[in-house]
Amino acid sequence: MMLKILRYIFALLLANSVLLPVGASTDSTRVRGIQYASREDAAAAQRAADNPLFAGASLSADAVGLIMMAASSHGQVEAALRLNLKNKYFPIFEMGWGVCDHNEFSTGLHYKTNAPYFRIGCDYNFSKNLRSGNRIFAGVRYAYSSFHYDLDGAPIVDPVWGTETPYVFNNVPLKMGWGELVFGLEAKIWKIFHLGWSFRYKIRLHEKKTPLGNAWYVPGFGKSGTTALGGTFNLIFDI
Repeated sequence: MMLKILRYIFALLLANSVLLPVGASTDSTRVRGIQYASREDAAAAQRAADNPLFAGASLSADAVGLIMMAASSHGQVEAALRLNLKNKYFPIFEMGWGVCDHNEFSTGLHYKTNAPYFRIGCDYNFSKNLRSGNRIFAGVRYAYSSFHYDLDGAPIVDPVWGTETPYVFNNVPLKMGWGELVFGLEAKIWKIFHLGWSFRYKIRLHEKKTPLGNAWYVPGFGKSGTTALGGTFNLIFDI
């Protein structure tokens, strides 16, 4: 009997010596079939497994720009590709097409353009529960658009001779880059489907101006000005 007990103890010690490093605690646990020496190591391994470096990607489309196109003289169609790193960092590339066909009744000027724009940046998730899919985030963007616009209005009448000079400018080129500060919320609705809201503060960074001055509307930026406010309502699908 004693011999059997000694053999059992020896086998148990041998098994522990294989699973645990020298000096490790016997307070061990498993994570996904792997034995760890301590609960702290197991917890760290669980966090790493739950939040891998590359945790996926998503595609999204903005609904606000479509509503603006239907309700006003300008708007945009926009989509985005976003990467998920550790459920904390979200590098993102946004691309859209801005459209404007506006008549300014106070001045009689007509402004028209349609062109693409691009944004690149990154968001950071401040939510404590990284795996829930519900996120509170802030981020930055750099955006750029190179486009042409048409501007026309009533002819200019010479006050002395009474002659008229047409006020028509077609295909006026303009390039502009701007930055954006972004704050938003995202909610997981069902499996791979999320809804997201974002508020954006836009700051003009550089612009290749024309003799006509600033454009009335810049695709992706909005109405002309040093700064602008914007927002998005995104339909997001994990891929």
